[in-house]
Amino acid sequence: MIPVGLRIDVDTYRGTRLGVPALVDLLARYDIRATFFMTVGPDNMGRHLWRLLKPQFLLKMLRSNAANLYGWDILLRGTFWPGAVIGNRLADVIRLPQQAGHEMGLHAWDHHSWQVNIDRYSPAAMQQQLRDGFNKLADILGAAPTCSAAAGWRCNEAALLLKEQFQFKYNSDCRGSRLFLPRVNDRILAPQVPVTLPTYDEVIGSDGIDNDNFNDYVLERCKPGQLNVYTIHAEVEGIALHRQFEQLLIQARQRNIVFQPLGDLLRNIEPASLPIDRVVKQALPGREGWLAWQGSAAGAGQ
Repeated sequence: MIPVGLRIDVDTYRGTRLGVPALVDLLARYDIRATFFMTVGPDNMGRHLWRLLKPQFLLKMLRSNAANLYGWDILLRGTFWPGAVIGNRLADVIRLPQQAGHEMGLHAWDHHSWQVNIDRYSPAAMQQQLRDGFNKLADILGAAPTCSAAAGWRCNEAALLLKEQFQFKYNSDCRGSRLFLPRVNDRILAPQVPVTLPTYDEVIGSDGIDNDNFNDYVLERCKPGQLNVYTIHAEVEGIALHRQFEQLLIQARQRNIVFQPLGDLLRNIEPASLPIDRVVKQALPGREGWLAWQGSAAGAGQ
């Protein structure tokens, strides 16, 4: 058996409304549990369109055929008018994964703002983003979320320190190769479960990877004896690539790959036994700008 942590990022109003119910139903058919990381504040993702002025972001949008992949309502939402607060309008939908037995975590309050402005936030502004998201999700679920994952893998040391006040059992804020405890200054913080496998939008359309061979490309990288963590997005695998993702689940079962919540990867592991590492910034081909990386794995994504 090859265990793979399945992480589902929910970034937008559309991804919540359409993608979450579809994924909950699909995973139930295959008796799979995952970790859903929810965005609960205003959906201003359309403001990313200003990044089209950056060549690397424009290339990614063209390579992934973003208009068909995400839908125009995502690409324009919050561009010309304030985005809807997802948690206010779709609370019943946000509760669906919880009711189905999935692990629930905080992704963001305002996904766009966090991803674009994290290095410009004052400590108070960053804390407000985390507090607003935590409180809204806890109110919706009737219980505090037990884990978190920074939007867009954008996480710095200030954010890591602020997250400690929420007593998350673990965070999944970075890319890397193994479970670890992050060190900031002289403090050892909550465990990190880094993502180890590429996402669809990072590799599709490059190096001969297309929809016909993408599933094999990902599954071949799931190996026994190593940490395997895979991220999908409700906006992509929950809607436009729903059938392709179902095929991935079928192919994974044939390869004896078993998907599970990220928290299960820490089960029966004493946190004090985990290695200590730093979280650093590094670029990743297929993405614009920097991502947070496990220090000892930095360079592996180049």
